[in-house]
Amino acid sequence: MHAHEMIATHPHVRGDTNEALIRCIEECYDCAQTCTSCADACLGEEMVQHMVQCIRTCLDCADVCTATGQVATRRSGSNELLIASLLATCEEACRLCAEECESHADRMEHCRICGEACRRCEAACREARATLGGAPAVALRLAQSAAPP
Repeated sequence: MHAHEMIATHPHVRGDTNEALIRCIEECYDCAQTCTSCADACLGEEMVQHMVQCIRTCLDCADVCTATGQVATRRSGSNELLIASLLATCEEACRLCAEECESHADRMEHCRICGEACRRCEAACREARATLGGAPAVALRLAQSAAPP
């Protein structure tokens, strides 16, 4: 992909790129394509009614990955707190999708491939989030929102 090449030429970046974030952007787009393809393959399975949750999870993950990749690509007036929030959400969407696909991976090759793509994206989101200034605040907010009242 041309993400590195394009982002490096941005006037606000001036060649000072965040390599972890660029890898994450590329993994997000790869994961979105893989999840979309997996959902479509699930629709072609004979027992499609047993694949409804997998299809839904793949489509949700694809949408989250696409949105995360788009927002993380923008460098003008970049909002690191928002990017960190999206990365955390994408990390979780990929984790959930990987778990769902892995439960079918022994019977469906497309689910095995999708689970692997989701795990790569999950790790890339985690690594990219650690490089952003808003990452600790996002982690704290996520932990607080998950805690029972």
